[in-house]
Order: sequence, then structure tokens, then C-alpha cells
Amino acid sequence: MRLALAHPAGGRTAPSGEAGAAPQAASRYRSVLTWLFAVFSFTRVLAYLPTLWSIFATGNSSQHSLVTWLTWVGANATMAAWLYEQNGRRVNRAITVSSCNAVMCAAIATAVAWFRF
Repeated sequence: MRLALAHPAGGRTAPSGEAGAAPQAASRYRSVLTWLFAVFSFTRVLAYLPTLWSIFATGNSSQHSLVTWLTWVGANATMAAWLYEQNGRRVNRAITVSSCNAVMCAAIATAVAWFRF
């Protein structure tokens, strides 16, 4: 069992027994996590393209829920706005990814509405 030691100023110090290896392991973990975030975020944005292609190729959007896509637009846009506020009104990668997701969802919602109405 590892105990996290309380810092006198109210912060945390490294759990006991991890003083030397923890910074390197944490740095490596963050580096791998950053790369995974980048790869999956890029893949996710590309994953919207087959849906758009399908709608435009067939001219039929009846199999897609407009309400669902509009909900995803709202969820991604508000996530980007919340992250922006939480990050001191500075843009970072997570905000950019959420914004791109909102744009792609809006594109699909627009295509669904265009071919439906």
C-alpha cells in the first residue's frame, strides 16, 4: 500500500517509495498519453468522413438522427468552451480537438437536414 504524503503547504508530494523513478515514469506516461491523444483525436476527426460521404453519395439521410448529431455538436462545443474557460482562456490541444469534433458533427447535422428537408 502506498501512502501519499501531505505537503505542509497543502499540496501533495510523491507517494512514499517512488521518489527517484516517479518523475521519469510520470514524464514517460504523459508523453505516451499525449501521443495517444493526438493519434486518436486525428483518427476521430477522420472517422466522420465516411458518414458524410455516405450521406452525399446516396442523397439519403433517413438512417441518421438529426437530434443525435445536434446533441453531439452541443456536447463538443460546450466541452471546448468549458476547457477554454478552465484553461485561463488559452487554447490548447484538447480545445482544438473538441472544436474540430463540433465542426464535423455540425457538418453531418447540416447534411442530414439538407437531404431530409
